[in-house]
Amino acid sequence: MSDDALAPDGMTVGSTAALVGVTVRTLHHWDAIGLVRPSERSHSGYRLYSPADVARIHRVLIYRELGMPLDGIGDLLDAEAPDATAPLRQQREQLAERISRLQGMLNAVDPMIEATSAGILLSAEEQVAIFGTDWQPSWVAEAHDRWGDTPQWAQYAERSAHRTAEDWQQIAENTSVLTADLAAAKRAGVTPGSAEGNALAERHRASIGMYFDCSHSMHVCLGRTYVNDPGYAAYYNAIEPGLNSWLRGIINANARSRGVDPDTATWT
Repeated sequence: MSDDALAPDGMTVGSTAALVGVTVRTLHHWDAIGLVRPSERSHSGYRLYSPADVARIHRVLIYRELGMPLDGIGDLLDAEAPDATAPLRQQREQLAERISRLQGMLNAVDPMIEATSAGILLSAEEQVAIFGTDWQPSWVAEAHDRWGDTPQWAQYAERSAHRTAEDWQQIAENTSVLTADLAAAKRAGVTPGSAEGNALAERHRASIGMYFDCSHSMHVCLGRTYVNDPGYAAYYNAIEPGLNSWLRGIINANARSRGVDPDTATWT
Protein backbone atom coordinates (compact mmCIF):
# COMPACT_ATOMS: atom_id res chain seq x y z
CA MET A 1 0.00 0.00 0.00
CA SER A 2 1.44 3.45 -0.96
CA ASP A 3 2.11 6.31 1.38
CA ASP A 4 -0.45 8.40 -0.50
CA ALA A 5 -3.08 5.81 0.18
CA LEU A 6 -2.17 5.70 3.87
CA ALA A 7 -2.30 9.51 4.10
CA PRO A 8 -4.98 10.67 1.65
CA ASP A 9 -4.79 14.29 2.79
CA GLY A 10 -1.06 14.56 2.11
CA MET A 11 1.03 14.27 -1.06
CA THR A 12 4.54 12.99 -1.58
CA VAL A 13 7.21 15.26 -2.94
CA GLY A 14 7.04 13.56 -6.34
CA SER A 15 3.27 13.93 -6.59
CA THR A 16 3.43 17.53 -5.44
CA ALA A 17 6.17 18.40 -7.90
CA ALA A 18 4.12 16.94 -10.76
CA LEU A 19 1.01 18.80 -9.61
CA VAL A 20 2.54 22.28 -9.37
CA GLY A 21 4.97 21.93 -12.28
CA VAL A 22 8.35 22.17 -10.54
CA THR A 23 11.12 19.66 -9.99
CA VAL A 24 11.56 17.49 -6.93
CA ARG A 25 14.94 19.13 -6.50
CA THR A 26 13.23 22.54 -6.30
CA LEU A 27 10.89 21.35 -3.56
CA HIS A 28 13.81 19.86 -1.63
CA HIS A 29 15.60 23.22 -1.89
CA TRP A 30 12.56 25.16 -0.71
CA ASP A 31 12.24 22.72 2.17
CA ALA A 32 15.92 23.16 3.09
CA ILE A 33 15.69 26.97 3.20
CA GLY A 34 12.39 26.91 5.08
CA LEU A 35 10.34 28.43 2.29
CA VAL A 36 7.84 25.57 1.99
CA ARG A 37 8.16 22.62 4.35
CA PRO A 38 5.86 19.58 4.15
CA SER A 39 3.84 19.63 7.35
CA GLU A 40 2.47 16.09 7.44
CA ARG A 41 3.90 12.59 7.79
CA SER A 42 2.90 9.29 6.26
CA HIS A 43 2.52 6.14 8.36
CA SER A 44 6.01 5.19 7.20
CA GLY A 45 7.46 8.49 8.33
CA TYR A 46 7.73 10.18 4.91
CA ARG A 47 7.07 13.89 4.85
CA LEU A 48 3.92 14.87 2.99
CA TYR A 49 2.54 18.12 1.66
CA SER A 50 -0.84 19.13 2.99
CA PRO A 51 -3.39 21.12 0.94
CA ALA A 52 -2.23 24.23 2.82
CA ASP A 53 1.39 23.46 1.87
CA VAL A 54 0.42 23.10 -1.79
CA ALA A 55 -1.45 26.41 -1.62
CA ARG A 56 1.70 28.02 -0.23
CA ILE A 57 3.71 26.57 -3.12
CA HIS A 58 1.29 28.16 -5.59
CA ARG A 59 1.74 31.51 -3.86
CA VAL A 60 5.51 31.10 -4.06
CA LEU A 61 5.23 30.42 -7.78
CA ILE A 62 3.13 33.55 -8.29
CA TYR A 63 5.56 35.79 -6.42
CA ARG A 64 8.54 34.17 -8.16
CA GLU A 65 6.93 34.91 -11.52
CA LEU A 66 6.69 38.54 -10.42
CA GLY A 67 10.46 38.51 -10.00
CA MET A 68 10.65 38.49 -6.22
CA PRO A 69 13.68 36.77 -4.61
CA LEU A 70 13.01 33.65 -2.59
CA ASP A 71 14.02 35.21 0.72
CA GLY A 72 11.65 38.08 0.06
CA ILE A 73 8.87 35.66 -0.76
CA GLY A 74 9.41 33.85 2.52
CA ASP A 75 9.26 37.11 4.47
CA LEU A 76 6.09 38.08 2.64
CA LEU A 77 4.32 34.80 3.25
CA ASP A 78 5.30 34.73 6.91
CA ALA A 79 4.41 38.37 7.55
CA GLU A 80 1.35 39.49 9.44
CA ALA A 81 -1.48 40.59 7.15
CA PRO A 82 -1.02 44.38 7.73
CA ASP A 83 2.67 44.10 6.82
CA ALA A 84 2.15 42.02 3.69
CA THR A 85 1.04 44.88 1.45
CA ALA A 86 4.26 46.90 1.63
CA PRO A 87 6.50 44.47 -0.32
CA LEU A 88 3.66 43.83 -2.75
CA ARG A 89 3.28 47.54 -3.44
CA GLN A 90 7.02 47.84 -3.92
CA GLN A 91 6.96 44.89 -6.31
CA ARG A 92 4.06 46.46 -8.18
CA GLU A 93 6.05 49.66 -8.69
CA GLN A 94 9.00 47.68 -10.01
CA LEU A 95 6.72 45.74 -12.35
CA ALA A 96 5.18 48.97 -13.64
CA GLU A 97 8.66 50.33 -14.39
CA ARG A 98 9.60 47.08 -16.10
CA ILE A 99 6.43 47.14 -18.21
CA SER A 100 7.21 50.72 -19.23
CA ARG A 101 10.73 49.76 -20.28
CA LEU A 102 9.45 46.74 -22.22
CA GLN A 103 6.82 48.89 -23.94
CA GLY A 104 9.56 51.30 -24.97
CA MET A 105 11.55 48.40 -26.39
CA LEU A 106 8.47 47.16 -28.23
CA ASN A 107 7.88 50.60 -29.70
CA ALA A 108 11.49 50.60 -30.91
CA VAL A 109 11.30 47.10 -32.37
CA ASP A 110 8.16 47.72 -34.45
CA PRO A 111 9.73 50.33 -36.77
CA MET A 112 12.86 48.17 -37.05
CA ILE A 113 10.72 45.26 -38.25
CA GLU A 114 8.98 47.52 -40.75
CA ALA A 115 12.27 49.03 -41.90
CA THR A 116 13.81 45.59 -42.36
CA SER A 117 11.05 44.75 -44.82
CA ALA A 118 10.46 48.14 -46.40
CA GLY A 119 14.00 49.49 -46.28
CA ILE A 120 12.88 53.05 -45.65
CA LEU A 121 9.98 54.40 -43.61
CA LEU A 122 8.82 56.92 -46.19
CA SER A 123 5.90 56.79 -48.58
CA ALA A 124 6.59 56.69 -52.32
CA GLU A 125 5.50 60.32 -52.56
CA GLU A 126 7.84 61.37 -49.75
CA GLN A 127 10.73 59.53 -51.38
CA VAL A 128 10.23 61.33 -54.69
CA ALA A 129 9.83 64.68 -52.94
CA ILE A 130 13.08 64.20 -51.02
CA PHE A 131 15.28 62.34 -53.51
CA GLY A 132 14.03 63.99 -56.72
CA THR A 133 11.82 63.05 -59.65
CA ASP A 134 14.45 60.67 -61.04
CA TRP A 135 14.13 58.55 -57.91
CA GLN A 136 12.27 55.26 -58.32
CA PRO A 137 10.70 53.97 -55.06
CA SER A 138 10.88 50.47 -56.55
CA TRP A 139 14.68 50.66 -56.18
CA VAL A 140 14.32 50.10 -52.43
CA ALA A 141 12.36 46.88 -52.98
CA GLU A 142 14.91 45.75 -55.54
CA ALA A 143 17.72 46.45 -53.07
CA HIS A 144 15.90 44.42 -50.43
CA ASP A 145 15.52 41.50 -52.84
CA ARG A 146 19.22 41.70 -53.63
CA TRP A 147 20.74 42.32 -50.19
CA GLY A 148 17.91 41.72 -47.70
CA ASP A 149 19.64 38.76 -46.07
CA THR A 150 22.97 40.51 -45.50
CA PRO A 151 24.30 42.07 -42.28
CA GLN A 152 24.64 45.36 -44.15
CA TRP A 153 20.91 45.45 -44.92
CA ALA A 154 20.13 44.74 -41.27
CA GLN A 155 22.38 47.63 -40.27
CA TYR A 156 20.78 49.87 -42.89
CA ALA A 157 17.29 48.94 -41.67
CA GLU A 158 18.22 49.62 -38.04
CA ARG A 159 19.48 53.09 -38.92
CA SER A 160 16.54 53.79 -41.23
CA ALA A 161 14.06 52.90 -38.48
CA HIS A 162 15.13 55.93 -36.46
CA ARG A 163 15.31 58.47 -39.29
CA THR A 164 12.68 61.09 -39.93
CA ALA A 165 11.79 62.72 -43.24
CA GLU A 166 13.99 65.64 -42.17
CA ASP A 167 16.92 63.28 -41.59
CA TRP A 168 16.51 61.82 -45.07
CA GLN A 169 16.24 65.31 -46.52
CA GLN A 170 19.61 66.18 -44.99
CA ILE A 171 21.16 62.97 -46.31
CA ALA A 172 19.76 63.68 -49.78
CA GLU A 173 21.17 67.23 -49.75
CA ASN A 174 24.60 65.99 -48.63
CA THR A 175 24.58 63.35 -51.36
CA SER A 176 23.64 65.95 -53.97
CA VAL A 177 26.52 68.18 -52.92
CA LEU A 178 28.94 65.25 -52.99
CA THR A 179 27.79 64.13 -56.42
CA ALA A 180 28.19 67.66 -57.78
CA ASP A 181 31.69 67.85 -56.30
CA LEU A 182 32.60 64.48 -57.87
CA ALA A 183 31.39 65.63 -61.28
CA ALA A 184 33.25 68.94 -60.97
CA ALA A 185 36.46 67.16 -59.97
CA LYS A 186 36.17 64.77 -62.89
CA ARG A 187 35.72 67.69 -65.30
CA ALA A 188 38.66 69.49 -63.71
CA GLY A 189 40.91 66.50 -64.39
CA VAL A 190 41.46 65.33 -60.80
CA THR A 191 43.41 62.10 -61.14
CA PRO A 192 42.94 58.86 -59.19
CA GLY A 193 45.58 58.54 -56.50
CA SER A 194 46.00 62.28 -56.04
CA ALA A 195 45.40 63.80 -52.62
CA GLU A 196 42.19 65.42 -53.86
CA GLY A 197 41.04 62.20 -55.48
CA ASN A 198 41.65 60.19 -52.32
CA ALA A 199 39.81 62.79 -50.24
CA LEU A 200 36.80 62.60 -52.55
CA ALA A 201 36.85 58.81 -52.41
CA GLU A 202 36.81 58.99 -48.61
CA ARG A 203 33.88 61.40 -48.71
CA HIS A 204 32.05 58.97 -50.96
CA ARG A 205 32.82 56.04 -48.64
CA ALA A 206 31.57 58.11 -45.68
CA SER A 207 28.32 58.74 -47.55
CA ILE A 208 27.86 54.97 -47.87
CA GLY A 209 28.63 54.75 -44.16
CA MET A 210 25.41 56.62 -43.48
CA TYR A 211 23.63 53.39 -44.41
CA PHE A 212 26.06 50.70 -43.23
CA ASP A 213 29.69 50.37 -42.20
CA CYS A 214 31.67 50.31 -45.43
CA SER A 215 35.26 49.05 -45.45
CA HIS A 216 37.72 50.00 -48.19
CA SER A 217 37.41 46.49 -49.61
CA MET A 218 33.62 46.79 -49.72
CA HIS A 219 33.99 50.22 -51.29
CA VAL A 220 35.98 48.66 -54.12
CA CYS A 221 33.20 46.12 -54.66
CA LEU A 222 30.66 48.93 -54.89
CA GLY A 223 32.91 50.71 -57.38
CA ARG A 224 32.76 47.66 -59.63
CA THR A 225 28.96 47.82 -59.69
CA TYR A 226 29.12 51.45 -60.82
CA VAL A 227 30.75 50.21 -64.01
CA ASN A 228 29.20 46.78 -64.45
CA ASP A 229 25.60 47.44 -63.38
CA PRO A 230 23.63 49.26 -66.12
CA GLY A 231 21.45 51.07 -63.59
CA TYR A 232 24.34 52.53 -61.65
CA ALA A 233 26.25 53.34 -64.83
CA ALA A 234 23.27 55.23 -66.27
CA TYR A 235 22.76 57.14 -63.02
CA TYR A 236 26.33 58.44 -62.81
CA ASN A 237 26.78 59.03 -66.54
CA ALA A 238 23.60 61.10 -66.61
CA ILE A 239 25.27 63.44 -64.13
CA GLU A 240 28.58 63.55 -65.99
CA PRO A 241 29.66 61.34 -68.90
CA GLY A 242 32.24 58.83 -67.72
CA LEU A 243 31.67 59.67 -64.04
CA ASN A 244 31.07 56.02 -63.13
CA SER A 245 34.46 54.87 -64.44
CA TRP A 246 36.25 57.86 -62.94
CA LEU A 247 34.59 57.24 -59.57
CA ARG A 248 35.67 53.63 -59.66
CA GLY A 249 39.18 54.82 -60.43
CA ILE A 250 39.47 57.10 -57.41
CA ILE A 251 37.90 54.44 -55.18
CA ASN A 252 40.45 51.84 -56.33
CA ALA A 253 43.39 54.22 -55.98
CA ASN A 254 42.30 55.27 -52.49
CA ALA A 255 41.85 51.64 -51.43
CA ARG A 256 45.29 50.76 -52.79
CA SER A 257 46.81 53.58 -50.72
CA ARG A 258 45.17 51.96 -47.68
CA GLY A 259 46.70 48.54 -48.39
CA VAL A 260 43.76 46.99 -50.26
CA ASP A 261 44.39 45.38 -53.66
CA PRO A 262 41.41 46.35 -55.86
CA ASP A 263 41.93 43.29 -58.05
CA THR A 264 41.36 40.87 -55.18
CA ALA A 265 39.10 42.90 -52.90
CA THR A 266 36.06 41.07 -51.54
CA TRP A 267 32.92 42.08 -49.64
CA THR A 268 34.57 42.10 -46.22
